Amino acid sequence: MEGYMENAQGHQVPLAQVKEIDKLRHDLVMEKVLKFKLMRTALADLKSEIMADVGAFIALSAEKYEVKIGGNKGNVTLLSYDGKYKLVRQMAEDITFGEQLQAAKALIDECLRDWTQGARSELRALVDQAFQVDKEGNLSTTRILGLRRLEISDGRWLRAMQAISDSIQVTGTKPYVRVYERGESGAYAPVPLDIAVL
Repeated sequence: MEGYMENAQGHQVPLAQVKEIDKLRHDLVMEKVLKFKLMRTALADLKSEIMADVGAFIALSAEKYEVKIGGNKGNVTLLSYDGKYKLVRQMAEDITFGEQLQAAKALIDECLRDWTQGARSELRALVDQAFQVDKEGNLSTTRILGLRRLEISDGRWLRAMQAISDSIQVTGTKPYVRVYERGESGAYAPVPLDIAVL
């Protein structure tokens, strides 16, 4: 509404009753928010362009060998000719666990009951930690999958690890694009686009 400014409670306040410093603060915030949103749109456009161009380049490269590559799965690293820069496309899978995970937990609990009789409770807490949920109620994929790397030959443990494998469900993929620059030491460092690290 003309001649008014809306406050944080949604009330229309006449401009004459709004302090000058509040108007200046509002204008500053709105100007910077607009620039921020435009930059976010530009970054999203850049990501889409890079993903499409990398996909097209992979297809072009495959044509040389008379191979047709389907889909955009897989991680790819492209280096500049001088090796100073590398462009990395990563496709990270979103993983969740099905109901088989409950069977895995029950089998692991059986193992722990037998293995920890008379042992300190901290030992059990280490494995239980793999099944703890975060604030959003999500399990840690990394911790649960990490259990499969343990070399334990107990049949119940092996069945539990199979149940974990069977419970894995890929629910989607997230594409990532990163650019790295080689420094004087020869190590690559990411070129950050996060405003907090600039």
